[in-house]
Amino acid sequence: MGFILRLLVNALALYLLARVYAGVSFEPGADVLSILIAALVMGIVNALIRPVLLLLSLPVNILTLGLFTLVVNGVVLYLVAGVTALNVAGFGAAIIGAVILALISWVLDAVVGALNLDGGRQP
Repeated sequence: MGFILRLLVNALALYLLARVYAGVSFEPGADVLSILIAALVMGIVNALIRPVLLLLSLPVNILTLGLFTLVVNGVVLYLVAGVTALNVAGFGAAIIGAVILALISWVLDAVVGALNLDGGRQP
């Protein structure tokens, strides 16, 4: 149940990001399946590619006291936009979109935890 709940929360976060921030949108006519596919690809990229990018950028990340992670998150969002129905206006929009997406996901995770929809999962 945890995987499906995480997928739905990510899909809702991507949808809300597209509604809140004009730099990130879905292609016209994108349906719920397109949003779910984008959320699934986002989860796969976060699980497989993001750790490699963070490891490769570790020296720069140390020098910037972790702020370079925002750039890595922007790269992840830009990669997802390259293979799904998600559109990003540019790399700067991807970085800003990644920050907003992190905030939206944080709020949605808090709501899911407060409503105990995650089955009492511990962080």
